[in-house]
Amino acid sequence: MERVILHSDLNNFYASVEGLDNEEYRVNPMAVSGNPEMRHGIILAKNNIAKALGVKTGDTIWQAEMKCRNIMLCRPHFEKYSHYSKVVREIYYTFTDKIETFGLDECWLDVTGSQKLFGDGETIANLIREKVKRETGLTVSIGVSYTKVFAKLGSDMKKPDAVTIITKENFKEKVWPVPVEEMLNIGKKTKLRLRNLNVFTIGDLANTQEKLLLSHFGIIGSRMKKDAMGIEEGEVLVFDKHTPIKSVGNGITTRRDMKTNDDVRSVIFYLAEIVASRLRQYGFCGTGVSIAMRDTALSTISRQQVLNYPTNSEKVIATEAYECFLKNYNLNHLLPLRSITVQTYNLVSDGFSFQQSLFDTAIDNFKEEKLGKSLDVIRDKFGFESVTKASFISNDLIASSHKSDDTLPFQRNNR
Repeated sequence: MERVILHSDLNNFYASVEGLDNEEYRVNPMAVSGNPEMRHGIILAKNNIAKALGVKTGDTIWQAEMKCRNIMLCRPHFEKYSHYSKVVREIYYTFTDKIETFGLDECWLDVTGSQKLFGDGETIANLIREKVKRETGLTVSIGVSYTKVFAKLGSDMKKPDAVTIITKENFKEKVWPVPVEEMLNIGKKTKLRLRNLNVFTIGDLANTQEKLLLSHFGIIGSRMKKDAMGIEEGEVLVFDKHTPIKSVGNGITTRRDMKTNDDVRSVIFYLAEIVASRLRQYGFCGTGVSIAMRDTALSTISRQQVLNYPTNSEKVIATEAYECFLKNYNLNHLLPLRSITVQTYNLVSDGFSFQQSLFDTAIDNFKEEKLGKSLDVIRDKFGFESVTKASFISNDLIASSHKSDDTLPFQRNNR
């Protein structure tokens, strides 16, 4: 039996959720945006009215206001988006248990085995679309196909509140004229490299010699060609199958640029405290640390290094991350940094046995971890901010009281 895959995409998700509680957001151009005071001043989502006026996701706030002077802006409420995302997934679950999430607003569904109960793929897609609208007030666009890549392309072709069918018989007509960058897993850099090979559409990619793609992209080139030709064997993950945690990290865009090593060091230690706490919460230790640094030109450099022993100590994580920064980035000769992410990877269970070196500091590490666990007990009872370093409170790089973007009071109405 041929597979039937759906890709369901909630239309203008953040903006649509905000519109459920505020009629003004439904009848006027509006967008959900980051907080400009925190230098997160970009458009995260917009409604159809703002979209028609040229506002795009990823626009800066000033760009959106240039295109639409009367645009209404509101801060994001991620707890609401998470709630509605779960509600909609429960609706999907009434049709199939083979559901793979792709962010809060997108999911793949394998409904191959559901057709005897509910009808063919198009019928199921329309049943889902109508049920989501009826029970939540939100709309979805759904692509129906036999591969995950084509199903996702289908959900993008008609918006909002629509169903698009891509079959083995019509995919060349529907898919091949589409720009190649619209296909899943092809980003800006890959798009530019493909253009150098005169590959502009998905059809061009499908008809490019595999040897040429292999020579430029390796095995990924072969996979891209198969995706363009509708050859795919990737399975949709089961709804209640938990993906194992492979890494734990945290990043921040600072309130001002980081121009000195001391600036970077303070931010790294701040992030390491959060990462270490999460590791202990999940019952893991990291055996490697990575750091990603984005400069003021929005170029990103990532580096990583293996640890001598597994750890969930903030001091060890911070020290290793800072050394990695010093080895790979010189602020005297390079641009100031705008954001930093600290991450631990190759996780093992807390208490994992390992061979200790005679020359390392694993005993000190053990003491640091015990201290961290003691702080966790206090924070679990009184909140994460109940115990913190004084330097974090007064640090002008970091938001006061560790408040994240979604807790800051920000709303703008330009009317």
